[in-house]
Amino acid sequence: MTMASGRAIFALILASALVADADTEHGAVMFGYSGPTGPDKWASLSPDYEMCSKGERQSPVNIDKNVVAYNPGLEALKRDYVPANATLVNHGYHVALLFDKNVGTVLADGKNYNLESVHWHSPSEHTIDGRRFPVELHMVHKSDNGKIAVVGILYQYGRHDPFLVQIQKQLKELANETCKGDEEARIPVGVVNASALKRRSRKYYRYFGSLTTPPCTENVIWSILGKVRQMTKEQAAALQAPLHQEYRNNSRPTQPLNYRAVELYHEAKKHDEKSN
Repeated sequence: MTMASGRAIFALILASALVADADTEHGAVMFGYSGPTGPDKWASLSPDYEMCSKGERQSPVNIDKNVVAYNPGLEALKRDYVPANATLVNHGYHVALLFDKNVGTVLADGKNYNLESVHWHSPSEHTIDGRRFPVELHMVHKSDNGKIAVVGILYQYGRHDPFLVQIQKQLKELANETCKGDEEARIPVGVVNASALKRRSRKYYRYFGSLTTPPCTENVIWSILGKVRQMTKEQAAALQAPLHQEYRNNSRPTQPLNYRAVELYHEAKKHDEKSN
């Protein structure tokens, strides 16, 4: 199969089939990141996507450190992950790692959310003081009643990311399958140690937003870790390699905060309060 025919099949799949994704609900219409299917056109692509323009609590957002409000009521981000089987998937518009059940949970606002998948955006979708980072990881969690909590991790270039080291071979296989024409390839990874993503979070930003892809469903609890992590340029390129060129820059622009506040959890401040 030629690359041209493979790309044509890919377009037909996206346009006519349901796009399954842990970060989004099911949608039947292709969306993109530029041109006639870009973010500013998402709401016009399908009635199911109207929230992308009508919603008032959309994601991502810019986090202005001078404006964020320290909230003494926020608790430490309690995450508990264990090794579990996973599958690497090319969703067309991003690469995702889907976990089997019981990989672990995050405790947000007193409720447990189960980790279902992680995926990457390049460059980052959330910004800090207007700065965009090379990569952003989204850890998608769901509660038993279907509510969503996402933990976002920002990355700059530097040392190897130990989590990606575990799946580097499968990322290459995924890119090879895409080149062969398999546009929605699934590569079994085996056991992945998700605890590599757990590191203690001394600071995070909390706000209520939405999915960052259509249908842009709201009431998502976002926790953006304050610590920016590192990965190499080669690792970032490996995450983009399975995607076609038009989806390698797969970041939605930041959305208005409107009436929302971005709150801060800060371990040191909380400790000082308890000491006084």
